[in-house]
Amino acid sequence: MSGSGARDGGSPPWGPADAVPDLTDTQAMPGLGAAPRPSGGRPPEGPGQGAPGTDQDPPGDQRSRKASRRQRSIWREIPVLVVIALVLALVIKSFVVQAFWIPSGSMENTLEVNDRVLINKIVYHLRPIHRGDIVVFDGTGSWNFGPPADANIFSKAVSELEGIVGISHDSAIYIKRVIGLPGDHVACCNAAGQVTVNGVPLSESSYLYPGNLPSALQFSFTVPPGRLWVMGDHRQVSYDSRGHQGDPGGGTIPESGVLGRAFVIIWPPSRVGFLNIPATFEQPRLNASTASAANAAAGGSAAALESALGNGTPIRPAASPLPLALGFIGAVPLTWLQRRARIRRRLRRPRS
Repeated sequence: MSGSGARDGGSPPWGPADAVPDLTDTQAMPGLGAAPRPSGGRPPEGPGQGAPGTDQDPPGDQRSRKASRRQRSIWREIPVLVVIALVLALVIKSFVVQAFWIPSGSMENTLEVNDRVLINKIVYHLRPIHRGDIVVFDGTGSWNFGPPADANIFSKAVSELEGIVGISHDSAIYIKRVIGLPGDHVACCNAAGQVTVNGVPLSESSYLYPGNLPSALQFSFTVPPGRLWVMGDHRQVSYDSRGHQGDPGGGTIPESGVLGRAFVIIWPPSRVGFLNIPATFEQPRLNASTASAANAAAGGSAAALESALGNGTPIRPAASPLPLALGFIGAVPLTWLQRRARIRRRLRRPRS
């Protein structure tokens, strides 16, 4: 019987049992007991454990090195950002908008002492100068006859950079209201004591300083081509075209000397507001030239007005963060784009 064979020492009917794995070749698996290790007896390679013969840093060292590279990159970007911002601010100040400080009362009450105004430097590339515009202009050669400005390129560059933050050494910049355009006949005064342009009286009560006459000095003048007749709103103290009638141009200023139109008061906060053209300058009849010799008035002189008013007070560029702020706003995306381009070039560079 088969059972007796087993008792007699014979071989069992099944094969020999498989060998039990050696305990040293097992590893613990949570919840599952021991399991065989991979062949070779070495533990499996975990993250950060390189194969024999490799030189890899632990993850912590890699993160630290990346952070250090990123920090160095940021510090390299700051000078680029500053340079781009300064260039953009210089362009904005030279061609778009600039702030000026009002040091005198010649334009009161429209503009008061210590007001800050912005001038638009683009507008006269889009439309001609209008009567009633308040303009900032360079009086060199028309109202000022001092020594010529330094033509040194380096000095000009420094002056322009200083102008970004409102520092200026130019004493020939003025601000006045345009009364007469090229070809206009300006005169004062008619029977009602009003200033007339091409025979049309101006109603100036909305901007004329309270208590001032339109002009204490009589004048009659036809504005030459390419020039402007300008006056201050505080007529009693404004040293304007009336007082410069003995200068070249008969007191007028060249259109080419206009730097821009003052369009808004930005400081102090209580006086913030736009500078609009008064309604009297919108009269259609102003454009119909009715000038004649009969409009000329007698009496008065430029010398009399000059002696009463003394010297005019130039205005100066004012400190304004606007050009620099706009420069930085434009510089940030430009700096980011050039940084991305540099990173892409580095990634495409073949590695040795």
